[in-house]
Amino acid sequence: MDISKNTASLVAGLLTLSVTGFSQTPDSIPGAVKDSADVRQRVVAYAADKFTITRPFNIEFSHSAPYNFSSERNGKSLPDNKVNSFSQVKVSTNINFIKRKTWFLGATIGYVYTNTDAGLTTSVGGPVTTVEGDFHYLFSSVNFTYFSTLFNKRTIYTSSILVDGSDKHFERVRGIATGTMVLKANQRTKMTAGILLSIDPSAQTPVIPIFSYEHKFNNGLVADVVLPKSAYLRKHVFTNGRVSLGAEMNRTSFYLYNIDGTSQKYEYRQLDINSGLTYEHLIAKYFVVAAKTGVRITPSGRIFRKEDSFGSPVFQTSPDPGFYFNVGVSFNPFSLIGKKK
Repeated sequence: MDISKNTASLVAGLLTLSVTGFSQTPDSIPGAVKDSADVRQRVVAYAADKFTITRPFNIEFSHSAPYNFSSERNGKSLPDNKVNSFSQVKVSTNINFIKRKTWFLGATIGYVYTNTDAGLTTSVGGPVTTVEGDFHYLFSSVNFTYFSTLFNKRTIYTSSILVDGSDKHFERVRGIATGTMVLKANQRTKMTAGILLSIDPSAQTPVIPIFSYEHKFNNGLVADVVLPKSAYLRKHVFTNGRVSLGAEMNRTSFYLYNIDGTSQKYEYRQLDINSGLTYEHLIAKYFVVAAKTGVRITPSGRIFRKEDSFGSPVFQTSPDPGFYFNVGVSFNPFSLIGKKK
């Protein structure tokens, strides 16, 4: 597959981008439960604070400072280029529309808008061209959660059917299933372990172990680890605030058309490690306003044919670390920020 240098540089400049985000974690999830409805409520609260996408409503804006990137096509290095600015808006909502004592069914809908400005050159010492681009990524899913017991341990099973695409076309159907066992849950320590199965031909690793650990120290600090997603050290401040120091992993993904003069569809995807400082503040009991800043590290960004996987790229980039900031607000009725422990 041959992509011209001009197209490759243009795509690289527009696409070496990252989604920055923020997450929140409750400080307690009681270990003893009385019935399945209570289990469900507590697990929903735990998940809603662990993963941004599960909140009833979330909107955030992020911006990255200028950064350089290197790229290669078919193993051949191309001239270094620069992204002058990157801005992104992400909106998502999640609704559970059927609730029972041991299970519930819901849906998630989201949209990501990306705007970029890049300075590109196709040859060493050549002229620099400024290129701007806009990308639209839409996604939705139907989610099923079931609560049970395995080996006398509370276990939560989930399954999701996801669809995504762009403003031009519907593109892909995928599936995700998880099984998570609560190993320990008391007022000081919470620990879970499980497996995530991705039913997606484009996934490099279809089976991923998942693990979470949260521990309260006597000085008020909270260690919060959710692998492979994030690791934070948190501290409640003021009456309704919390500050966190650590890192989390996020994914950028959207589709590309007509980049080589054919009808071939491509997907751009990258994983980002966003490390830094987060401040969250609870307003009117249910609204959480958050701000985050720090350094983003992107091991690699890749373009691959839609029918291939992330491990078979036709083009890849290696962005330099760069600074970013993120601000957002979410409606989160499960948040425990500001509540007495």
